Amino acid sequence: MTEPTRTSIRPRHIAIVSETFPPEVNGVANTLRHLCQGLMQQGHRVSVVRPRQQDESGAEVQAAGQALFTSEHLVTGIPLPGYPELRFGLARTGRLTKLWRRQRPDALYVATEGPLGVVAVSAAQRLGIPVSSGFHTNFHSYSHYYGAGFLEKLLCGYGRWFHNRTAITLVPTRKMQDAVRAMGVQSTGLWSRGVDCTRFTPHKRDTELRSSWGVAPNERVVLYVGRLASEKNLQMASACFERIRNLHPKARFVLVGDGPMRKRLAEKHPDYLFCGMQRGEALARHYASGDIFLFPSKTDTFGNVVTEAMASGLAVVAYDDAAASEHIQHEGNGMKADLSDDDGFIDAALKLADQPTLLSRIRAQARLDALELNWSTQIEQFEQLVLNQQHRAKYHAIKQSIPLL
Repeated sequence: MTEPTRTSIRPRHIAIVSETFPPEVNGVANTLRHLCQGLMQQGHRVSVVRPRQQDESGAEVQAAGQALFTSEHLVTGIPLPGYPELRFGLARTGRLTKLWRRQRPDALYVATEGPLGVVAVSAAQRLGIPVSSGFHTNFHSYSHYYGAGFLEKLLCGYGRWFHNRTAITLVPTRKMQDAVRAMGVQSTGLWSRGVDCTRFTPHKRDTELRSSWGVAPNERVVLYVGRLASEKNLQMASACFERIRNLHPKARFVLVGDGPMRKRLAEKHPDYLFCGMQRGEALARHYASGDIFLFPSKTDTFGNVVTEAMASGLAVVAYDDAAASEHIQHEGNGMKADLSDDDGFIDAALKLADQPTLLSRIRAQARLDALELNWSTQIEQFEQLVLNQQHRAKYHAIKQSIPLL
């Protein structure tokens, strides 16, 4: 059976279920913002089911919803242990069944595997609505960083059970697709990420911002953007910067983001620059004002910050995993090391710091390659995967073989 072309896909009602959503700042929320915008622009009706955030009356939450959905349905939220800024969603199967019986979606995309996702899949099964899921977060890997490594096998089993209740699980890279299949997830599809090269661009380099950091024009700014948490492997970023500073004493380390490790890092390294959470144009200026971007995580499923840094004209140093495995060519448009090669990670960063010509060439190529990573292509791929009739037929077979919760 031939997959439908873009022009053959009529506007549909697509329901998105997620326990995180803009204006929350994380990779899942960022991806869903672009997804919802793209689907709306293609004429689809988008409805969102999500937990109530901490300040639903705030203008920021209201503004974030503009142009992202046709309608939304809020459920009770409780803080996620270890991630208090994120919330579990709590709802009854009957409540979502009633909602979707009244406003029936053509397809359901469940972005998170929490309690809300479980209930949403069960409600969709009752109604015969095709369900796709997304593998956005390696929560089973996070257990090692929070003293609960003994839970990894249990969490893997839960993830396998959850995703096998859906017709297809979307993953962002080929390496992640292999890993998810190894977990026992039966049906997967590759759905990558784009990057907004209008927002993230080298043209937003800010000399005043760099000056406020105490950086001379020809000195290096080593940048990290992301959550300040154990699972992000920040000890490697720190070790890497200290090696750079040994050779380039005037280099500065700038960290953009927040999280439970911020206080400890600031106490240990008072000379590091902690800029906190940045959004919109301010975030774009911070990116563009850096030189070398460190992405030391070994647990991310993708890492949108990698492509945002590339679009901003930075030289990325990362492990050969997640977004880097797909989009970084070593010494071409960035630098990468094997997952087990911590020394290689540091050596790659030192090489960039020591060779201005190599650094300049890589930064220019990173921007050029990022220009090819547009969101419109990814929205089209999402449509093909989620609205594909083959997956709809497979879903009905799954529905018959798995008991309802």
